[in-house]
Amino acid sequence: MKSKYLLYTLMLGSVITGGVSCTKLNEEFKGELGEGNSNVDPAGLLVTAYTSLNTPYQQEQRWVMQEISTDAAMAPTRGGDWDDNGMHRAIHLHSWNADNGYMNNTFVSLGTAIYNATNVLKYSPSAQQAAEAKFIRALAMFDMIDLYGVVPVREGAALEDFRIAPEVLQPQAAIDYMVKDLNEILTSLPANGPTAAYVANRNAAKVLLMKIYLNKGTFLNRQAPTFAAEDMNRVITLAKEITASGSYSISGAGKYFDNFAPDNDVKSTENIYTLLNKNGERGGNVDRAWNTIAHYNMTPGGWNGWCTLSDYYDKFTAADERRGIYYDYAADTTSNKTKAYKRQNVGFFAGQQYNWTTNAPLMARNPANAPLVFTREVTIRTSGATLETAGIRPMKYAFDYSVTGQRNNDWVVYRYSDVLLMQAEAILRGGTGTAGEALGLVNGIRANRGVAAFGSLTLDNLLDERARELYWEGWRRQDLIRFGKFLVAWQEKAADPDPKTLVYPIPSQQIAVNPNLKQNTGY
Repeated sequence: MKSKYLLYTLMLGSVITGGVSCTKLNEEFKGELGEGNSNVDPAGLLVTAYTSLNTPYQQEQRWVMQEISTDAAMAPTRGGDWDDNGMHRAIHLHSWNADNGYMNNTFVSLGTAIYNATNVLKYSPSAQQAAEAKFIRALAMFDMIDLYGVVPVREGAALEDFRIAPEVLQPQAAIDYMVKDLNEILTSLPANGPTAAYVANRNAAKVLLMKIYLNKGTFLNRQAPTFAAEDMNRVITLAKEITASGSYSISGAGKYFDNFAPDNDVKSTENIYTLLNKNGERGGNVDRAWNTIAHYNMTPGGWNGWCTLSDYYDKFTAADERRGIYYDYAADTTSNKTKAYKRQNVGFFAGQQYNWTTNAPLMARNPANAPLVFTREVTIRTSGATLETAGIRPMKYAFDYSVTGQRNNDWVVYRYSDVLLMQAEAILRGGTGTAGEALGLVNGIRANRGVAAFGSLTLDNLLDERARELYWEGWRRQDLIRFGKFLVAWQEKAADPDPKTLVYPIPSQQIAVNPNLKQNTGY
């Protein structure tokens, strides 16, 4: 098969992203795609490829499309704030169209990551550099197929002549492409443990293969997914290989938030692949994990925006440390630690909030005499007395108070607990293994989270366990589709009248510049 280079045509001008910032998109790839300077350092290009994942992943574009479209997250309009022409509301309500800003911005960001990874391959990289670049490319391809159902590619004459429109890979062709690439690069990737998780590694490639095999039948038929025993057995085999590497273990009791801490690059025993955030060196905007949910008067203050829904919150028991605890960590320099107030500082914030300097109850901003009490009740349009307080706020990444500017929490993409949950699911879906084996995998995680063991394992309680374990990590939409639950009604969203929403529309701007792109059915 001829080598394929995956390159994207980006729209001119600027677009609004996340209702907060602007991203300038240049269509000036032709010059960059020439042979260029033979002295170009592929190591620098590889850093660019890694860095290009930051925007879609770190609680922005891809994240919004995967989480706010579900029962796990909502971005309510608060008076005049967070309106953004209804862009956020449409994602949660499943009323989006091909002109929604998130559709194009995410398509462009993923395409940019694919291009940047491909660009590395043009400049004589080492075997490991080429393997890392191909992993990044496959990761972004997987998201493109998951979200949009297609991947535009350039090959042959179109690689050199930009008057020729890119061809478009359908799901099976894209799956074959990714699987071939990932299998070929395994031996060239480092066999890293969790402390170098920001470097593409062999186990990360195996996790991506697991996700491809587990979701393959969904990508091919979203309304009626199938799960071939051969594919499920591949998931199980890969999971066992990752376990056998001896590099990972489920975090011990009280250590769940080590995976998301400012020093998670050395603390976590679970993180398999992350995005590097290092003060003074490089990183993305991990601050968004806090800014999007925190009230103005919290420390630090945020944008008072996104929340979860009470039905999702109620999936957790009070004993479940994932729901929220006081987490003692080195980068906490507030009085909450130094004066031992020990107020909850990670997890789901509900009810009265407190000042971590004085330990006094926090008040709202307007009116200033109203207690800052985050309520279970929230509507997609909020106003009046609950404008600032409606909605429970999830905060998974402990804030790094030890630095200014770029915070040091590496963004988590793949964790070992997800590997075990996927292994259990593959057994339930017909792969080799016993019901007791699958139950033991899940109960091993639950024991370390402080919750009682399941008596039996079903697809329904496994889906709920994935909701608890992986909340706000960017997998909820994919899970709901695979489990056949994405079209049902939940709080602030009616049942979908049309299954077209199982895949997002191709952005109008992209169809305008590539005649080979055809709009998804129903849009």
